[in-house]
Amino acid sequence: MTELSTSPASDLCEPTIKGRSLWHDARRRFLQNHAAVVSLVVLIVIALIAAFGPYLAAWDNETIDWAVLGDISTMGAPSISSGHYFGTDELGRDMYARVIQGTQVSLLVGLIGSAIAVVLGTLYGATSGYIGGRTDNIMMRVVDILMSVPYMFVLILLLVVFGRSMWLLFIGVGMISWLEMARIVRGQTLTLKSKEYVEAALAIGVKHHTIVLRHIIPNLLGVIVIYATLLVPQMILTESFISFLGLGVQEPNTSWGALISQGASTLQYGTYWQLIFPLSFFVVTLFCFFFIGDGLRDALDPKDR
Repeated sequence: MTELSTSPASDLCEPTIKGRSLWHDARRRFLQNHAAVVSLVVLIVIALIAAFGPYLAAWDNETIDWAVLGDISTMGAPSISSGHYFGTDELGRDMYARVIQGTQVSLLVGLIGSAIAVVLGTLYGATSGYIGGRTDNIMMRVVDILMSVPYMFVLILLLVVFGRSMWLLFIGVGMISWLEMARIVRGQTLTLKSKEYVEAALAIGVKHHTIVLRHIIPNLLGVIVIYATLLVPQMILTESFISFLGLGVQEPNTSWGALISQGASTLQYGTYWQLIFPLSFFVVTLFCFFFIGDGLRDALDPKDR
């Protein structure tokens, strides 16, 4: 009876098991979260509408349709034949074009403001936590003092003193929203700076700022991404509140907050479309960011579920 012999060549034919990275596992867990995936798709659609929607508009956001103002029976209600898909406002301007412009402005405020807050808060918090000691105490006391100041009052004061500029609104929203990010990053840095790879980098003479940028911050990307997705809707809410008060984006530009304010003021005349369309974009976008943030939190840190 002959025995089957195994050769090294047969071992080479066996399938190799490929390892999976942490980001691969996080992506798989995120795709299993149906609410987060649907929210991501809806958010991409809204972004595409903001980018390419103006090319589908029959009217721009400033032109007044005098024919609509003269027709008392319709009062600017939504109509495909007239080219006013979302109707017109009380001045006869196309609501579709104005909602698209408001979407662009509000999303820019959320993204730019969040980017400024994330960069400042990450660098400040990582530096404070890594240095430690008296410097850490001083830097964190500065953060505590700034957090005690009502940031909405500071933002309104900046807009009143330096003018109601759109770019000032972008920068102002970001500059006063980095404090919580700094405290979160600082707490995580205190844990990471005692890890073996940081001690090895110090042993071979790597400079401190290189350790912060190449070893500390990259290992905080999960926390940073999660907080950034939750910070964007906060920025949009802040801008919308400022514009609702009439201190944000000024005519002929507009935003969701300004459109909602105008729609609420004319709701008593039955022009419901002036409120429903911008409010729908506003609410849906906020919910999408919240669901995506929850999905990223569960995917990047499943032990917190």
